[in-house]
Parts: sequence; C-alpha cells; structure tokens
Amino acid sequence: MKISKKEFARRRKNLMAEMEPDSIAIVPAARETIRNRDVDYPFRQDSDFYYLTGFAEPDAVLVLLPGRKHGQYILFCRDRDPTMELWNGYRAGPEGATEDYAADDAFPVSDIDDILPGLIEGRERVYYAMGRHAEFDRKVMKWVNVIRSQVRTGAHPPGEFLDLDHLLHDLRLYKSAAEVRVMKKAGQISAAAHIRAMQICKPGVAEYQLEAEIQHEFGRNGARFAAYNSIVGAGKNGCILHYTENADVIKDGDLVLIDAGCELEHYAADITRTFPANGVFSKEQKALYDLVLKAQLAAIKTIKPGNHWNQSHDATVKVITKGLVELGLLKGTVSKLIEKEAYKDFYMHRAGHWLGMDVHDVGDYKIGDEWRVLEEGMAMTVEPGIYVAPDNKKVAKKWRGIGIRIEDDVVVTKDGCDVLTKDVPKTVKEIEALMSGAA
Repeated sequence: MKISKKEFARRRKNLMAEMEPDSIAIVPAARETIRNRDVDYPFRQDSDFYYLTGFAEPDAVLVLLPGRKHGQYILFCRDRDPTMELWNGYRAGPEGATEDYAADDAFPVSDIDDILPGLIEGRERVYYAMGRHAEFDRKVMKWVNVIRSQVRTGAHPPGEFLDLDHLLHDLRLYKSAAEVRVMKKAGQISAAAHIRAMQICKPGVAEYQLEAEIQHEFGRNGARFAAYNSIVGAGKNGCILHYTENADVIKDGDLVLIDAGCELEHYAADITRTFPANGVFSKEQKALYDLVLKAQLAAIKTIKPGNHWNQSHDATVKVITKGLVELGLLKGTVSKLIEKEAYKDFYMHRAGHWLGMDVHDVGDYKIGDEWRVLEEGMAMTVEPGIYVAPDNKKVAKKWRGIGIRIEDDVVVTKDGCDVLTKDVPKTVKEIEALMSGAA
C-alpha cells in the first residue's frame, strides 16, 4: 500500500501550477542525526520533501523549475559508493533518481555548489522555507550571493524570496483517495495495538510492558515506528497530557490512558483510549468516561463540509461543562462557566488537530481571522478529555487522579466524515466485554 509515482508527479505539478512565473523552489531532505557517539537516530525523511518525491534518502535536494524546457524536476542526491553501501545500505544515485523516482535530471549532491547557482540565475523568485534549516539557509544565501557578485557580467539574481510552506502545506491539507487508504490502514494497525494492550492489561503489569505490546503489534503489521512517543499512563499519570516515562506498575483500580499510533508509509495514526486496569470501571470513572465519550460523539457529528474547524471543539466544551456541573465538579451556570473558561481546570487542550504525514500535520486553522471551513479530504483528530488533578482540593476526593481521553482519526467526506479508527472499542460496555474475554 504505497503512494504511486503518478501521484507524486501530480503533487509536483499542482505545486508548480501555484508558483509565480519565473520562479524556482528548493526543498532540502532531512539529514541523519547523531543519537550518541557514532550511532544515528533512525532516519526519517522530511515530510515536505517526501510528499513531493517519495525519495527516502538523506542529504538530497529537490529543485522545481516551472517552465524549464530541459526538465522541471531536478534531484541532487548522494552518488553511488560501493564501500559505503556495503556498510550502510544501497543508494539510488543520480541514475536511480531518474529511473526510479522520475527526476528529469539528477546530479551528485557534491556538485550542488557548481550547478544550483546556474539554475537560480535568471529566476525572479525563490520559493524556500527560510528559518527551518539554519545550515541550509546559509547555503541558499551563498548561492544567491554568487549570482549577485556576477551582476556586472550580466547575471540576473532573484529579487524575491517567497515562503514555500504556504503553498505546499495547503496542498498537503487535502488528502487524496490513496492517502486516505494508507491512513485507514495505519488506523487499523493502531487499533489492533490498542486492543492488544487492553487484552494484556491487568494489575501488576508495567506501563512499559503495554508499550512493548503496542510496538510489537505495529512492527508485525509492517509499521516499524510509532508516529510519536507512545503515552501509557496509569492512575494519576493519565492526568499528564504528554506523559512518556511509561515506567510505573499499574495498580488495581487504576484507569490506563494509552495515546499511541503507528506511522505507515510516512502517514500517522493517532488514537487514545482509556480503560480500567482490572476490567471494570468504578462509578466515578464511568461517569466521567461517559461524559468524555458523549462530548467526542457530539464533536464528530459537527465534522462535515461547510462547518468550520472550531465547531467540534465548541461542541466538546458545551457537553463537558454541562456534565461537570451535573456531576458537581463545577458550580454555576453553564454559559457563564464557558465564558470564564472554568472548564479548563479539567479540559485544558483543544479537541483535535490536523493529521497526515505529521501527527500534528500542516495547514492553517484560520484564514484571516476566521476559522477555516472544512472541506472534503481534510483529516483531523477528535480527542476531548477530562483530567482531575490528584491534588485538586476543589473537588471531592473520589474524583481526584482520574484522567480520561478518547481520540479517533476522521477524514471529511462529501456529506460528513469517516472515522478511520473505529475498530477500537470505546463504550464502557464494549471495553469491559473485551477485557473480560467476552468480546
């Protein structure tokens, strides 16, 4: 299940169609990063670069030149090197870049200082994401300054730098049918991992053991890496939004909050489920859980073309605030509590974010001062939560230390949305049945 060469070509064509006349776009690949001493972190390609090329090697540069007669798509990459390939794996080389990745021209990246200034010369505008890669920023300015130094000989340097992110990230916001298929598969793999964790969980198991089960399920289904650091928080640890130590032993009576998703073919899944370690929700846990689930279902109903981005969040705020008042955790009228944002003592984050190649994917949430209107192909998470801090003396002791979040991935369709991660149980009845072995 991969993105086709035709789709990568279509993406480049769509981007070039948005670029101003007489322009050039420059996109660097990711570089390998040292973890410690002579050990690198696992390499992961830059999302923008991969979105346009499908090329997964480090130390490469993409150049797009709309209207160039001799080819609009140029790739600079590492040359073939039998010795290095023996140690570190095969390289495509310039020949592979043209044959396997459809580049019109390809050159060794070691020659970029000699070739790229000539490609920039005569172009009025340079599209580049300035400020993201300090070392590469200096290289770009060096190439431009080479042209500027030759003005007296007739060279024509670019007169304008434009931010590439605005155009490219707007394209990435709209997912194609092929992208949705990959994201749905990532969701299915991640759902299986959450189910596995629920089945394995019991008091006395460590958080890291559940994390290991999740990672195993990812890997055996072809997703080697998590899309982000998995959160496995039991008891009060579930009240820490980005808890990743995953080191404590799970106790009887704990709720376990797991926020984990795999990455498949450079696309992320992002799922959160909360369940009782002993398989049965207490009265207080069930009350808050049902409230979070009610808020999530209300939010999902708002996700459809024509509604704006923030409607789903507004829906969760209304449901959660009203419910907290009914349960006695907040006091006052719902409208005034919402106006004062009193709910933020228990629900301090937003209801979701864009999802795609990055788990917190690119794309503007507002256009001007207005929330963005949802359109078909946009993908997002829906993840309301309630977190009662263990030291919150304003509420009865029975509520303290309960942390709950329920998160699914959805894609906007023609008349609503499709939940990509619906394979994971999320009602109290479904979760308790699964954990008892009755499901």
